[in-house]
Amino acid sequence: MRNLNFYSALALSTLSGCLWFLAVTPFDLSALAWFAAVPMLMAIERTPSFRRALFLGWWAGLVETAGGYYWLIDVMRRFADFPWIGAAAVFLLFCATRAIIFLLFTAAVLPIRRRGRVPMTLLAPIAMVSCELLVPQLFPAGQWISQAWNPLVIQVSELTGAFGVTALLMMINGALYDLSVNPRAARYPAMAAAGLLAAALVFGAVRMRQTDAIAARAPSLKIGLVQPNFAYSVDGDFSRDEALRQLTALQEQSRRLEKDGAQLLVWSEGSFPVAVPRNFSADFSADSLAMIRRGFSAPTLIGAEMYDAVHEDAFNSAILLDRNGKVAGRYDKVRLLAFGEYVPGIEAFPWLRKLLPEGAGKFTAGAGPGVISLQGPNGDAWRLGPVICYEDILQGFIRGVGQLHPDLLVNLTSDSWFGADTEPWEHLALAVFASVELRVSMVRSVNSGVSALIDPNGRVTQKTYANDPYRHPRDADALLVTAPRMAGGHTLFVAVGNLFAYLCLAATLAFLAGALARARRLGAGRDPIVAPQ
Repeated sequence: MRNLNFYSALALSTLSGCLWFLAVTPFDLSALAWFAAVPMLMAIERTPSFRRALFLGWWAGLVETAGGYYWLIDVMRRFADFPWIGAAAVFLLFCATRAIIFLLFTAAVLPIRRRGRVPMTLLAPIAMVSCELLVPQLFPAGQWISQAWNPLVIQVSELTGAFGVTALLMMINGALYDLSVNPRAARYPAMAAAGLLAAALVFGAVRMRQTDAIAARAPSLKIGLVQPNFAYSVDGDFSRDEALRQLTALQEQSRRLEKDGAQLLVWSEGSFPVAVPRNFSADFSADSLAMIRRGFSAPTLIGAEMYDAVHEDAFNSAILLDRNGKVAGRYDKVRLLAFGEYVPGIEAFPWLRKLLPEGAGKFTAGAGPGVISLQGPNGDAWRLGPVICYEDILQGFIRGVGQLHPDLLVNLTSDSWFGADTEPWEHLALAVFASVELRVSMVRSVNSGVSALIDPNGRVTQKTYANDPYRHPRDADALLVTAPRMAGGHTLFVAVGNLFAYLCLAATLAFLAGALARARRLGAGRDPIVAPQ
């Protein structure tokens, strides 16, 4: 292969990064993801210096991350009072850290390719899945997000988790790259890749039809999703009049939804404007301004802060009030958001609190995933699987919820901090995979949106909009949806977790071990991973 000069290689890596983020919502050019990696693969394989190749791989990841997470700069400036330069510095650090996925990918692929004949058709998918598995992320996402709106493609998540979608994408990228390098040698791997993709799509079509048939016969529940569109303060402190205004807005939408036939009402994360004690067991009385279900009687799942005065603990909770106003169940958020709801290492370094906005890092994690039992309108028992905020995109946590076999996933979220253009849509895109992995519907009540119904095939069948309540305030809103009762969690993914990803990691390590062994046999005095001239 002919070597590229640095600037040509850098341009190719930059192109890959741009194609990747353009494939993702809100740009939604998802077809680009099927060939986005090809320019980067050309750059790293045609660069003679191993260190320079590592930089080029890392650079492609940095560009991709910057294009997908640019909204973080605005979040830091608006809500943490960061100056422009400080926000930009933290953002670049975030991008550089996440780009380690692509640096590791390059570090794995080059030695294997330069000491063996492993086609990129095989190597690219297993290496990228391995790197996405290994590198921890504050906001977990992978190449799979680009296919969120393509239900046929994402059905393999039932078997492999979302990593299987990354594998499909990188398999086709690898096949296209192999064909560009040596069409004759690549024809059989490319045919195998086309066959595997076709099989995945056929599997998707069959499973979607089967799931739709089951859902059509299942009992259903009309659910009212309240979208408050509230602008919260960082420390949660606001006036009595503002608390009453917010509660009144929630109640008005709830009454409207019940009038339209809602049999369960869902309020968004933290929407109830008053912290409630841990011994809270029933709705407040009618003579209390804090009464929750004023003017409606449908069971209501609210998002609220709970406090334990004895142990000085606070919890981000979902509380179900039954038709009689009694607390029928409670769930405390388990996976707290780092640096928002809790501060890593705060016990050992209490001075860190001085660097954070007031009210940040105050929550205690719940004990684990749970289900809440709801008595349905016909006496049927519904097992609700509550997930709060970004728990709906955490594969390991979602698997734990699936093992409890919920009939419906209920996500309570507030995305009001992140603006309306990108993050709420990315969150929704990542959430669709949970429904496929568990084969169960998900309803999402999201302050400022996007509130939605996701069916067991991962299709967003109803949705609202995203709103920035700080810059463009608007009144509270609501969405009425109908979800089928299907016992979720009876899937291979729930049974074995990310076994597919770990098998990819084992295969990658095996190829690496073989490449290093061959390098030792070929003798010393030569860089074993210098590109051939």
